[in-house]
Amino acid sequence: MTSGAAIGDLVRASNDLTARWARDACDGTTTVLSGAGAWPLLAFLAAAAREPGRSELQQAVGVDATGAERHARDLLALLAGGTAATAALGVWTLADLPVEQWWRDAVPADARGELTGDPAADQARLDEWVTRNTGGRLTGMPVEVRDDTGLILATALSIATRWREPFEDAPLVPDDGPWAGRDRPAAGLFVSTPEVDRLALAETTPAGPVTLLTVHGEDDVDVILCLGEPGRPAGEVVGHALAATDGRYPASQGAELVEKATPGVRVRTIAAFEPGTRLNVTAARFDVAASHDMLARAGVFGLATVSTPDPRGHLPGISPVPLAIAQAVQDVNATFSAEGFRAAAVTAMSAAVMGAPMAEARALDVRFDRPFGFLARHRPSGLVLLAGWVAEPQDWPDGTV
Repeated sequence: MTSGAAIGDLVRASNDLTARWARDACDGTTTVLSGAGAWPLLAFLAAAAREPGRSELQQAVGVDATGAERHARDLLALLAGGTAATAALGVWTLADLPVEQWWRDAVPADARGELTGDPAADQARLDEWVTRNTGGRLTGMPVEVRDDTGLILATALSIATRWREPFEDAPLVPDDGPWAGRDRPAAGLFVSTPEVDRLALAETTPAGPVTLLTVHGEDDVDVILCLGEPGRPAGEVVGHALAATDGRYPASQGAELVEKATPGVRVRTIAAFEPGTRLNVTAARFDVAASHDMLARAGVFGLATVSTPDPRGHLPGISPVPLAIAQAVQDVNATFSAEGFRAAAVTAMSAAVMGAPMAEARALDVRFDRPFGFLARHRPSGLVLLAGWVAEPQDWPDGTV
């Protein structure tokens, strides 16, 4: 893929990463992940890395490493431009870390910040960034600021949409399967609709037939529920369902499914005032949270080489100081309720300074926490434009923290 990739190619590349991750990480236990949150960070790293890490990252993101930083910005702009989803990028470098001009140009100015070298204070600032950019659904930066941290990259995604056609809360009592025989009913949802084309079947995936149900949000985000045959590996069902939504497999829709064996679907005859077919949907509510150590699956993300200690470093496009990825973590949660869908994902990677120990330095901390004066000076001429004194501080606004 060339550096002039269209936005559709970038969406496909990000979706491919999500599918690979899902096939590897969805092991049948409850989890949730966001390849779209990880893809831009990996693209930035691919553009900045040297070989052999550059090729590994390039393969993971599915676009040419040359120009990948532009694609990262394009994908983030696409996410940020929606009505139901928001996206934020944050890149923080140690205040005295030499940074290449290319990197300054690659990272948007409003996304750049500095690490002071005080891990506790920096961690608090990064945690606040997460809270602000996820509407409080997540409150902590997934990676830890350490003494050797020279760089942190993060994305924050947030989704909030209401269903176009809300569900009703209803008890869920399965007749068979692993959820049958519970002591209490499960929390379920129900809706009946004439929009039968919201249901589809991808028959020919490598995971066997997969049922797909599209739940439309009022904004520009839908949620697609997917179901495979009993016993099929979760990762395969999710990965190939994603591929089906990308059009990789042919799909039958709506009334066509009356004559097809479709996982999770039972066809019956009912009395109705008008002829036709209706779609009755019963699903379990869910509130899912997960944390992923991406370095535990470094090969999926192209991080195997760039996360190894090397005194030469792996990211010369960022800094002449040797750097290696030390942490890569994603925290994510999602809630599917009768009213709508809400989710947040924060993906963060930190790079540690490699090679010789850093030189000791001193910090001068100054606090203007008693009455003080000020001057406004015209730099070219030295003309003092204003002079003043602050005798009392302003009050902190009510309701803020």
